[in-house]
Amino acid sequence: MRVNRFECALRACGLFKPVSQSELAFINDMKRDHLTVPAGTTIIRAEQDSAELYTLYAGWAFRFKTLPDGRRQILNFLFPGDLIGLQAAMFDVAQHGIEALTDVELCLLPRHKVWEVFRQMPELAFDVTWLGAREESHVDENLLSAGQRSAAERVAALIVILYKRAEARSLVTDRTFAFPLSQQHIADALGLSLVHTNKTLARLRRMGMFTQANGSLTLTNPHALESVAQYFDRKMTHRPLI
Repeated sequence: MRVNRFECALRACGLFKPVSQSELAFINDMKRDHLTVPAGTTIIRAEQDSAELYTLYAGWAFRFKTLPDGRRQILNFLFPGDLIGLQAAMFDVAQHGIEALTDVELCLLPRHKVWEVFRQMPELAFDVTWLGAREESHVDENLLSAGQRSAAERVAALIVILYKRAEARSLVTDRTFAFPLSQQHIADALGLSLVHTNKTLARLRRMGMFTQANGSLTLTNPHALESVAQYFDRKMTHRPLI
């Protein structure tokens, strides 16, 4: 199935900046396929040669690296509208892996066609570069957490950031959003042990910061959670959608 970019449901959420009809036509022609893959699927494999690029259309994914003994560091989480695989396209082989956290839908961007963006559509080329820089900014925030925040601050910051990203995509209702992360995902993202992660989540719940049930998380005291995280309200700016 191929989703027509003129009818893309993502653009209706208000997060993504408008594009001209000519730019939209160019993006529509560039897309090759619309894929649906189940949770746990490897979208890009570390050391993969000539990985394709994708726009995440629905669902959650994550980018990660592993050590030879199997220990995993989750670098960032990916939401609908995020561009997947740009870093891999810049190197001979992918430097990281990307896995579907939930069932996901992907818009396939053939690797060789992306370079036509830089040749023919300089404003869209800037948007592609912006998306790559934005993804790295999420890694910067994780590095700040790992280097300076306490365990409670790390977990609080992660929840607040994911909540705000979901909210910007109209995925939050009554302060509740789907939260498919396991405690292992949280531990691997924040550099904590599984035991420490479990105790920290329990502590924040006892403090009345949030509740969890049936794969969803509800912020019960968002301002207090922001204070714990030392991550305060930052308005989400309009961003490109390729």
